[in-house]
Amino acid sequence: MPSNFPNSNTKLCRNGLKDWFDLLILDHGFLRIWWHNFHKVDNYLWRSNQPTPGRIEDAYKKGIKTIINLRGVRNDGGWQLEAEAFKKFGLKLIDFTARSRAVPDKEMIYAAKKLFSSIEYPALIHCKSGADRAGIMSALYLIIVKNLPVSTAIKELSIRYGHIKYAKTGLLDHFLLEFKKYQNEGVSFFDWIEKHYDPAIIESKFKTSRFANYFVNNLLNRE
Repeated sequence: MPSNFPNSNTKLCRNGLKDWFDLLILDHGFLRIWWHNFHKVDNYLWRSNQPTPGRIEDAYKKGIKTIINLRGVRNDGGWQLEAEAFKKFGLKLIDFTARSRAVPDKEMIYAAKKLFSSIEYPALIHCKSGADRAGIMSALYLIIVKNLPVSTAIKELSIRYGHIKYAKTGLLDHFLLEFKKYQNEGVSFFDWIEKHYDPAIIESKFKTSRFANYFVNNLLNRE
């Protein structure tokens, strides 16, 4: 699931001003010029929304070694600019696909475990808005790497970061709260994943708000 840049499938193909048009207009980057949604998870991990090349340079100056793009490899100009900035500053870019409107599947969870154990820290994770995918990956990091309780990890999914739990993005909260029931009984996270976790059942129990979905999907235009 994760991939390191550069590789045979992730080639730079810069298109000058079109790349900036893609990033700032089509990807709504103009909204992120002053709002970076940049927050510290702990001393080794940071989270944010989609960074510009200038913000990648700032991350480099802060000592960040690895940036994890949770949007996966894309063909748009924003990804091209990001990849070019990584190459310029000698940082490691890892493309990792996470979902905002579905509970994590087992493949993604084990891929995240492998990712967290193999990257060079300090690291920065980002998605488009820094609200949902960055939130669930931060929570998984705190559970898997730091062995912290759900009551602490779920704080990474908060309105503070722009996360709306009443829309379908709330499935991410629901996933953590389902595990919390077992954690309270002494069941470890990966024992729960192996013996009890059923994504389809969890998703079938979750109810969303029509207004919240409209707000997230149409007004905020979240991925």
